[in-house]
Amino acid sequence: MQETRSTCPYCGVGCGVIIESDGPQITGVRGDPAHPANFGRLCTKGSTLHLTAASPVTLQSRLLRPQHRSQRGVAPQPIAWNAALNMAADQFAQTIQAHGPDAVGFYVSGQLLTEDYYAFNKLAKGLIGTNNIDTNSRLCMSSAVAGYKQALGADAPPACYDDVNHAQCLFIVGSNTAWAHPILFRRIEAARAANPGMKIVVADPRRTDTAGLADLFLPLQPGSDVMLFNGMLHLMLREGWVDADYIAAHTTGFDALAALVRDCTPARVAEVCGIGEADLATAAKWFATGASSDPQRRKATLSLYCQGLNQSSHGTAKNASLINLHLATAQIGKPGAGPFSLTGQPNAMGGREVGGLANLLSAHRDLANPAHRAEVAALWGVPSVPHTPGKTAVEMFQAAADGEIRALWIACTNPAQSLPDQSTVRRALQRAEFVVVQEAFSTAATCAYGDLLLPATTWGEKTGTVTNSERRISRVRPAVPAPGETRHDWAIAVQFAHQLEARLRPGAPTLFPYADAETIWNEHRESTRGRDLDITGLSWAMLESQGPQQWPLPQGAATGKARLYEDGTFPTPDGRARFAAHPWQPLAEPRAPRYPFSLTTGRLRDQWHGMTRTGTLGRLFGHVAEPCVQMHPQDMAQRGLNDGDLVHVTNPRGSIVLPAQADANLGPLQAFIAMHWGSEFLGGRSTTGERLAGVNALTTPAFCPTSKQPELKHTAVKILKAELPWTLLAMAWLPPAEAQSTREALAALMGEFPFAACVPFSNNAPLAEPQCERTGVLLRAAAHEAAPDALLARIESLLHLASTDTLRYADQKRGQRRAARLARHGDAATLEGFLLAGDTRAERWLKTLLQEELPAQTYGRLLLVPGATAPVAVQSRGKPVCACFNVADTAITVTLARCHGTDDARLAQLQGELRCGTNCGSCLPELKRMVRATTPYNQKLA
Repeated sequence: MQETRSTCPYCGVGCGVIIESDGPQITGVRGDPAHPANFGRLCTKGSTLHLTAASPVTLQSRLLRPQHRSQRGVAPQPIAWNAALNMAADQFAQTIQAHGPDAVGFYVSGQLLTEDYYAFNKLAKGLIGTNNIDTNSRLCMSSAVAGYKQALGADAPPACYDDVNHAQCLFIVGSNTAWAHPILFRRIEAARAANPGMKIVVADPRRTDTAGLADLFLPLQPGSDVMLFNGMLHLMLREGWVDADYIAAHTTGFDALAALVRDCTPARVAEVCGIGEADLATAAKWFATGASSDPQRRKATLSLYCQGLNQSSHGTAKNASLINLHLATAQIGKPGAGPFSLTGQPNAMGGREVGGLANLLSAHRDLANPAHRAEVAALWGVPSVPHTPGKTAVEMFQAAADGEIRALWIACTNPAQSLPDQSTVRRALQRAEFVVVQEAFSTAATCAYGDLLLPATTWGEKTGTVTNSERRISRVRPAVPAPGETRHDWAIAVQFAHQLEARLRPGAPTLFPYADAETIWNEHRESTRGRDLDITGLSWAMLESQGPQQWPLPQGAATGKARLYEDGTFPTPDGRARFAAHPWQPLAEPRAPRYPFSLTTGRLRDQWHGMTRTGTLGRLFGHVAEPCVQMHPQDMAQRGLNDGDLVHVTNPRGSIVLPAQADANLGPLQAFIAMHWGSEFLGGRSTTGERLAGVNALTTPAFCPTSKQPELKHTAVKILKAELPWTLLAMAWLPPAEAQSTREALAALMGEFPFAACVPFSNNAPLAEPQCERTGVLLRAAAHEAAPDALLARIESLLHLASTDTLRYADQKRGQRRAARLARHGDAATLEGFLLAGDTRAERWLKTLLQEELPAQTYGRLLLVPGATAPVAVQSRGKPVCACFNVADTAITVTLARCHGTDDARLAQLQGELRCGTNCGSCLPELKRMVRATTPYNQKLA
């Protein structure tokens, strides 16, 4: 067995991993105890990385050779690499020569490595001469970039992870850190345990698991963040909690801001934000004084924030207004203090470093600055780089839908799932004359629109660098050879550039003389000389020998800087930070009588983005098994809805159908749908026959005018009960080598129903017992009338329910059909698969019987009995909570009933008996919530 140190490909925490491999196969993964981001810890997603790389998964889900569609709508056929790149170069060259360089666009990804990013950026801006290159980081971090630059002068997070150990007040806003950045949340929990006096404030429309750790929870109305921050500053000024000396010595613009917040009285803030005035005052005092309540003995305040601030039509204002609070109270440039933007993707920071956005240039240079453009042109050896900002993500696809952009190159991202306003996005992909999709996974929805599909390497195969949220650069290393005909993303970009150079600048020396990732990185390093992110003192060899390093690390320095602006000097023309006076403005799409619900989106604990990787593992669906829209119980009761009832969620852009689920953690007239549910897993057909496109059929393309980041977090909708009386549920265990391809085949049938969802599931075997793991596929659907027999027969065939040992029942008159297949094991038997059509009430016990692999030998034809009551009692284990040890809520509740003592003592007793939460710890927030909700045994006796 071989071990390889690398980095996790999921969130921006940037955890180090040790990959175990045997020849061409990754066999295991564990946290790297030497990596300063995680010190050996991994979350549920990171700890299952090796399972997503197992050959039964990759052979079914990976794109392994170039493919070409002769025409739209037909299946792609294999094509040789040279022919593929020649075709792409011909198409792009012809488009550029006929319509100009801005007739092409590149849409890339925060999951690319820095070297990949750099090559694409130089390809677009240096060779082609267009700034039409943007990234899905536009959907993630561009408001954070704009906020840092506006207030502090540079896109440089001033804090680090270690600051959670020095903060006395932690202010978390717009981030469910417990689910989105679990390993950082473990560090917060540890810091809190070591410092019980730490105060934690959480502001969020939902009472998330992160809020469970809070001393003060502020249940904000969506979009009211700027009013909250301005109201806090109003109180800080009124009570004398600001640091006037720091303001005078190190900032500008405070007078204008002070005048603006004069009207943000506690009463007005309480009305707009939906919080109490007393809570507002407490939040302001704790923030300003570091929870000391004494500005003369001010302790440290650290703020953590993410998409709740960024994904907004006023995202820059939200970011800058929060930074205002840090500047006004001198809560910056010291241990435990500062505004710390949490990066959403593994290398969104690296993409920002190389200027991989339509309005940036390499090394944090500004496109609008002629001197900066000249510096980049000289480095690249080109006469000039274009000065007009390119199309950003939303603008690029709107331009393609309008026919302005004619050729699109999409790399390592899935816009047919992740971009807002999917009807426009899909119209763009259909109208574009030539679409290249450079992708590792053939299952991504965008692949269906590609004229040319180019297979890329992915985690475990790639080599290069990434930068995490705390400005720490880590190496990504390959553990196994590239499978099939896959190539590294940077290599594909460079090889395409060579072909394009022959057409656009024949005979000229190449701009891309790169032999490997290191040579690209060296050029990037040189571009940073003298800049705020200077890494000229860093080398590839240093990363190899000394491990991850933070920037800046200029020539002559031994190590990077953990914290920035300690001397109060900022990278602005006068060296001062700038207060930004932003008034509160309402949402781009506020609630209205016709659309009375505020729909917010966000992450699930165990899933990642569009789920091309995590969606291959049934075990990662244990915590949240299927798509749903969560609503306040009061709203459901008023509309006559029960858990599981189907609803239409609709606004002017589109409509989707999915089950409703009550959740008291939401406020009234609020709803929540996870961002992950795209058309790969959630589908259906509208009344006009159009296929439904997942949650982003609803989200608005309205964006922040400064950052151009869309308001993915909020849209106004109406929610109405769906009258779809005929229902279907089919699920079965499948061989590992078939499960993914079968799910894909079933997902292709979702458009045959007004509502459908298709997901994998697992028996949730303990992570340490991979030999016990089983995978199955579940298809749920509903319609106005019974589906054709041929369609049901197709579903049965895919789920191996067409065999002679399958028990059957059919009543065509009532539109009912049932099938069940048993597997015999000597005298025992288990249910291997079933289909319920027309009457699905038996789901309550059949699903438990199958998924928990309970004995079924006594049932026989009773498996076909309709109704919700099992002919023989079936006891469910309950909902999985701990994915590592397969511990469900029922066992946790039973065990807690006999635990005694304090909350911490009962949690320790629970973990000692069931082991839940003792491995990756992702379930700890939920376990603690369950502990708090249970009366201690000793109090019961009293």
